[in-house]
Amino acid sequence: MNSGRPDILFPLFAGLETLAGVGPKTAKLLPALGIERPRDLLFTLPNAVVDRRRRDSLREVAPGEIATVEVTVLRHQPPSRKGLPYRVTVEDRELAFQVVFFRGAPKWIEAQLPVGERRLISGKVEMYDGQFQMPHPDHILSPEEAGELPGFEPVYPLTAGVTQKTMAKASAAALERVPELAEWIDPALKAREGWPDFDVALDQAHRPLSQSEVSPTSAARQRLAYDELFAHQVTLALARAQVRRGKGRANEGNGALRGKVLAALPYRPTRAQARAMEEIAADMATPLRMNRLLMGDVGSGKTLVALMALLVAVEAGGQGVMMAPTEILARQHLEGLRPMAEAAGVVLELLTGRDKGRAREDKLAALKRGDIHVLVGTHAVFQEDVAFHDLRLSIIDEQHRFGVAQRLALAQKGQAVDVLVMTATPIPRSLSLAQYGDMDVSVLDEKPPGRTPVKTALSSIERMDEVVAHLRGAIAQGRQAYWVCPLVEESEVVDMMAAEERFKTLRSAFGEGQVGLVHGQMAAEDKDRTMAEFAAGRLSVLVATTVIEVGVNVPNASIMVIERAEAFGLAQLHQLRGRVGRGDVASTCLLMYKPPLTETGRRRLEILRETEDGFRIAEEDLAMRGAGDVLGTAQSGLPRFRVADLERQSALMALAQSDARKLLHDDPKLQTERGAAVRVLLWLMGKDEAIRLISVG
Repeated sequence: MNSGRPDILFPLFAGLETLAGVGPKTAKLLPALGIERPRDLLFTLPNAVVDRRRRDSLREVAPGEIATVEVTVLRHQPPSRKGLPYRVTVEDRELAFQVVFFRGAPKWIEAQLPVGERRLISGKVEMYDGQFQMPHPDHILSPEEAGELPGFEPVYPLTAGVTQKTMAKASAAALERVPELAEWIDPALKAREGWPDFDVALDQAHRPLSQSEVSPTSAARQRLAYDELFAHQVTLALARAQVRRGKGRANEGNGALRGKVLAALPYRPTRAQARAMEEIAADMATPLRMNRLLMGDVGSGKTLVALMALLVAVEAGGQGVMMAPTEILARQHLEGLRPMAEAAGVVLELLTGRDKGRAREDKLAALKRGDIHVLVGTHAVFQEDVAFHDLRLSIIDEQHRFGVAQRLALAQKGQAVDVLVMTATPIPRSLSLAQYGDMDVSVLDEKPPGRTPVKTALSSIERMDEVVAHLRGAIAQGRQAYWVCPLVEESEVVDMMAAEERFKTLRSAFGEGQVGLVHGQMAAEDKDRTMAEFAAGRLSVLVATTVIEVGVNVPNASIMVIERAEAFGLAQLHQLRGRVGRGDVASTCLLMYKPPLTETGRRRLEILRETEDGFRIAEEDLAMRGAGDVLGTAQSGLPRFRVADLERQSALMALAQSDARKLLHDDPKLQTERGAAVRVLLWLMGKDEAIRLISVG
């Protein structure tokens, strides 16, 4: 098949200088808006529209509005001294008013508005001393040129040196290059949604005729957003098909080991846990490779679900591996899994970068012989010399999110290994589909019994002394507390200094040997040692930067103080709060803020006080901060969409995913008429990776 870009699209991928009105200088400025080729202009849509329709008179216009009227120029009034404006009196059909210039050469103003002539002027109307005036009109045209002014003028995003006029001209030139393309949207869907054709949608989006036509809900914008999301989901579906095409193995267990674990549990799994276990076991039993995401809130019981998946692999005669991002977390997974694994008689081992020499060699030999059933470790398990006897399942506890490309690479490590990725960050549905659309998703949305609710309170930082006194009382009763220091700025060094200061003040308040400190700049051994002392109950207070956000499990710790809580994201605060409430003691999370709070800051802290539901918090976070921030754009693996708005158009993302999967199920190599049209869409949207996946397939 032809794997090169279709000729029909070449004009849209030419240099920007090939467009009318774009010179070399402008071509150098446009990349600041993410515009590097004519096709980028097509998807850089106006974000507002100005109503420039003609009015008979300013009498029908409210101050602050934009008005376009035809006037006769009556007289000029140059400033009598420096610093005063230049005034021109004009008259429309019903009243006389002034056009005011605070800057501009008198000769230029006289040439623009010659006395006795008629002109069409358009600009913002203001009232001054009870009189109408129009300062610095946006447009001054002779009656012959009046036809050039559209009734509705699109407002484009700009960058330094690029004007609205340049953007409008360049966009119009790019629109002229749009070829006639075959339709890639399913005809029934297009008819049901009432979406226009692609070229019509582009035209309507760039030449809006009302305010409603620039909103994300207009039919043209919905259509273009869908095109973008659909191209993304086809790419993910191709990646998913690629993984599933990789030879899978049917891993079917007899339930014996799982039965032993369930019998030994002091409680019954939640409905959500039972559902996730069934979904995973069913996936593993098919000859296709599993590629599943297990998403669960803090404390939703992911460990049990993970163990059950590992036991399926062992029951089927193979091995499983579970990877964590840090050594502390790997050890914690080991401690969480060990009692349950022992109940089933399963051999569990830990492998980290700390294993050296003989001990490491012995572990590797046992792993290769198959004597170790389940290996828990850090990315040290990726090293060349780590060989399994028969690896069937790989579980990644991904605190740092892998993008699709890394997941593909990971899947190639084992032969036909099933992959389960776990995340403790509840992600709103639209984002999880954008980021993990190539995976099947299981969600744990209820808490197992035995988790005590956490009481969340707000306090001003000005009441620090009361907080410390209150904490002293709690410590006297044998309670333990985390004290999280603020994110001072994007600098670990400054964060560390703040943490060290707080550590000193608390140590002098509670006494030597009661308070520990962990921060990102410490050596891993020192960090682990302090954490272990806290977990063993030898320290009462652990002062920390956000390194404890993920994972540490200390059931006796029942107080969480977060200093300058307004500086943290909602999801991060929720994760930190999840560190307490793990035992049977009533727990408290105190959010300390520096007044005055902004409106957003207050809303954020109040949402936390209202709910412990991570999914609701994630949706609120998305609405308040936007997609890139929620996932931390730098490492989110999240694509940037030009038209689609994930906050407002989340339903389109789900639609695009089911449509993409159905299309590839019916036409895996995109060889039908619609498949060919979809290939053109992939090229148009710059999804070269997807094209490569089809060629490979």
